[in-house]
Amino acid sequence: MVLSKTASQSDVSVHSTFASRYVKHSLPRFKMGENSIPKEAAYQIINDELMLDGNPRLNLASFVTTWMEPECDKLVMASINKNYVDMDEYPVTTELQNRCVNIIAHLFNAPLGEEETAVGVGTVGSSEAIMLAGLAFKRKWQNKMKALGKPYDKPNIVTGANVQVCWEKFARYFEVELKEVKLQEGYYVMNPDKAVEMVDENTICVAAILGSTLNGEFEDVKRLNDLLVEKNKETGWDTPIHVDAASGGFIAPFLYPELEWDFRLPLVKSINVSGHKYGLVYAGIGWVVWRTKDDLPDELIFHINYLGTDQPTFTLNFSKGSSQIIAQYYQLIRLGYEGYRNIMENCQENAMVLKDGLDKTGKFTIVSKDEGVPLVAFSLKDHSRHNEFEISEMLRRFGWIVPAYTMPADAQHITVLRVVVREDFSRTLAERLVADIEKVLHELDTLPSRVTEKLKVEEEHHEIVKKTAIEVQREITAAWRKMVADRKKTSAIC
Repeated sequence: MVLSKTASQSDVSVHSTFASRYVKHSLPRFKMGENSIPKEAAYQIINDELMLDGNPRLNLASFVTTWMEPECDKLVMASINKNYVDMDEYPVTTELQNRCVNIIAHLFNAPLGEEETAVGVGTVGSSEAIMLAGLAFKRKWQNKMKALGKPYDKPNIVTGANVQVCWEKFARYFEVELKEVKLQEGYYVMNPDKAVEMVDENTICVAAILGSTLNGEFEDVKRLNDLLVEKNKETGWDTPIHVDAASGGFIAPFLYPELEWDFRLPLVKSINVSGHKYGLVYAGIGWVVWRTKDDLPDELIFHINYLGTDQPTFTLNFSKGSSQIIAQYYQLIRLGYEGYRNIMENCQENAMVLKDGLDKTGKFTIVSKDEGVPLVAFSLKDHSRHNEFEISEMLRRFGWIVPAYTMPADAQHITVLRVVVREDFSRTLAERLVADIEKVLHELDTLPSRVTEKLKVEEEHHEIVKKTAIEVQREITAAWRKMVADRKKTSAIC
């Protein structure tokens, strides 16, 4: 006789996760549940929801690294429980950070003596790095103005309108006026001549971008430096330059070694770079280095001793993981100059493959430049029927995440699509993306035009007014921006 019994509902050990009540009933989303659930069920529920995320490898909107070698993954996991700030407990990790700072400073041609140590710090990204650099400029400017007996309550920074949002955050959080050089159609980076014209006695620095987020273009830091040298001589000021090399800092030294943008220029006092972009590390690591110790005011550095020893610290947050620092050191010694150069050359060549494929469709104007960050920014030639936002939306059906966005002032009527070519974006994927874009274009051509439908509605209401092509494009762009903004309102995450 076969004996059997019915397992009680609480005897979860005999159930598979999908046979349990934990997948039958919804769990609280915004409040902690009253009871515990099995670890297997918790894992499965979270893992299932995460399947609805996009594929990071196909997220062509992001500059952030999405692939590392398995050996580096092991180092990351082995150090994931180390708090970097415990320097006395983890002295080797601290030493690895110092090595990274010095390697990067030499890569950027910092004027260091044989035994001299570079001045810099690891951060959680370029946003924090920029905040720290900005604070150093602000404090130095304030100290100078106090010594001269002049007002020091209205500092400003001169940038292009193409700067990343972290510059706007710095300006707002730390009460610094942001003076932006407006863009113009066909010229989507800061004009150094116009930037220098905007500099005054209250300018704490001019921020130049090595690799614009919008189209990957390098700004002309050399010309900016030369113009500022002349203006400083004429006025007696000493306005410095900060280079935001978040995207381009790990590209220019390997693809364009002769390009002068770094500490070879005398007015460049600090540089930030994102290790988690073309530094080839997963998200969570940035770097800022200063030209000399004199460029970082001592009063901004704090000293703590309650973790076992005297520790200098200059960061906005305290605790942070050690994994990304260790991963950065791995990449620097594993790849060396040769490896980084080969990877950046591959990225650039694959960007050219993508650009040529898009050119051959005859549908797009290429907005990005060949020299700069390996990406392709492109815009539709004809907006009479469809626009870039529709292409972006339809590409998601193939798994691709390709952003569409408008340019800043005064080029906001220009809409572009942008594909960032990272280390793990192969030629095969580039060719596949072109093929999928062609499929989307063909499908859009067979669909009724949303623009035509809009005009029909206006005509029915006797409101039709003859508009120029640019007016129509601006109107469509505004409507799509509103739709995207409305979608974002459903999420409280920023």
